[in-house]
Amino acid sequence: MSAQNGPGSQRPQPPQVQGPPNPNVPPAQGQVPPQGQPQNHDRFRPRPQGSQQPTPQQAPGGPQLPQGQPQMQGQPQMQPVPGHPMPPQGQPMPGQPVMYAPPPAQARVYAQPRFAPTVTQEMRIRAGMQAPQQVVTDTPWTGAVRKAQPETEPDSTGNIVRLVAAILVLVALVGGLGLLALLGGLSFGVRLFGLIGLAAIPLLAIIAYVLWLDRWKPQPKLLLGICLLWGAVASVILTLGFSLVGDIALYMVGINGVPDVIGAVIQAPILEESTKTVLLLVIVLAARRHFEGPLDGLVYGSLIGAGFAFTENILYLGQSWNDGELPGLAVTFAMRCLGSPLLHTAFSTCAGVSIGLAARKWPWWSLILMWLPGLALGMVLHGFWNASMTLLGAFGQATRNVMGGMLPQIIGLVVLSAILSAAWVTLGLILRRSERMHTQNMLGDYANSGWLTHAEVDMLGTWKGRKNGRDWAKSFPGGKEEMKTMIRTSGKLSTTRMRVLAGIGGEQERKIERAELKQFSDARERLLAASRQTVR
Repeated sequence: MSAQNGPGSQRPQPPQVQGPPNPNVPPAQGQVPPQGQPQNHDRFRPRPQGSQQPTPQQAPGGPQLPQGQPQMQGQPQMQPVPGHPMPPQGQPMPGQPVMYAPPPAQARVYAQPRFAPTVTQEMRIRAGMQAPQQVVTDTPWTGAVRKAQPETEPDSTGNIVRLVAAILVLVALVGGLGLLALLGGLSFGVRLFGLIGLAAIPLLAIIAYVLWLDRWKPQPKLLLGICLLWGAVASVILTLGFSLVGDIALYMVGINGVPDVIGAVIQAPILEESTKTVLLLVIVLAARRHFEGPLDGLVYGSLIGAGFAFTENILYLGQSWNDGELPGLAVTFAMRCLGSPLLHTAFSTCAGVSIGLAARKWPWWSLILMWLPGLALGMVLHGFWNASMTLLGAFGQATRNVMGGMLPQIIGLVVLSAILSAAWVTLGLILRRSERMHTQNMLGDYANSGWLTHAEVDMLGTWKGRKNGRDWAKSFPGGKEEMKTMIRTSGKLSTTRMRVLAGIGGEQERKIERAELKQFSDARERLLAASRQTVR
């Protein structure tokens, strides 16, 4: 379908499409080979029978073009002319300019991001990727589509099994949430709706920030929902259950419960952080492709902690409302929901980031080991927080005449919460930038091998480039959707490339890589086709 341009109206013009340089096409008449490019006369001399043509040089970090590839379309064939004898094979025509070979494409070295495993040249050589039949020229949105790629996504059966399991877990968590709501209704009555509204204020703010961090390479919404509900339902139930079992065991040996100080400083951090972050291990072992770095761990861990804090805040707010009516409710809301909203979020983030640091490169058993230091750090921070609040509360007994003895505790709460919150927010920003650089670094391998152009890497590896790409593509029918597909697939390719480099997944991972390359190339070809139809 063509578009008519009226007077004074202008439609964005797509970039000009150029094919790759053909080394067998002679330069135009009068054209001089570039300076510094020697004329290779030896390549036209007769070779002994059985000699092989030299193969193209392999770009740093990229694969070598396979031998025996068929001649690319568009190369001219020498035809006999009546009255003019054909020259010997390998010799130029009389009077014809000597053909020369263009230099190979210059490979680019991409900067290594922080908080990501170092990728060495040895790793890239060992995990070299197969080059396309036609190298993409250094012009945006050009390239050839490989026709021999698999049409169905590899590992589709495993994906279906994981999807069904995730849906079943989600259904179970929703059922648990309904059970907690029923118990809350029996305890607080209609006031439960007001408690939910108050506890949801910090929860919604945390979810908004986490989703903003996750925009670069979004994780499945199903997994995000499971993390949130796990913190709000499963971890709360597990913590209460283990606490009850522990109290019964102590009672049977003659100990009448755990002292409040030990329960707050030792028991609560151990039980709560363990029950919260054990889900992170399940995700990284069952769906490692969706838990590929420290930013993913921060996203998952933050949602688990936010869900736990949501349910805990409802319990504390309801208890304060019952004990002290509205004044007690206001004090608890100010201290928990406004003064310290990110405590459980920051504690759970520690285990998520430590697992994410190992998820990109190390074997599966290292993921379990890397859970332990993050878990221990979260427990220490949690215990330190509870101990500080307990000590400041005891110190406040000496200043009862000032705000009922709560002044030291309020000051400590504000200071410690500000430090933890600032650290969590800053860590998220750093990891978000590192994730963008990691994507650009991995896509650089495809650009150096001819699957993408360096201009495409610059577009797909920056926020500004992605925005400009969407703005350009939306001028064509269906172009915006194709651009979204390219952006989304580029994020998948960066994950897949890192897994191939690290030797994770074996041959199956290479099949996934080829399928994603075809998906990207098909979307690019459809986008170019739409742009050509529009300008006709």
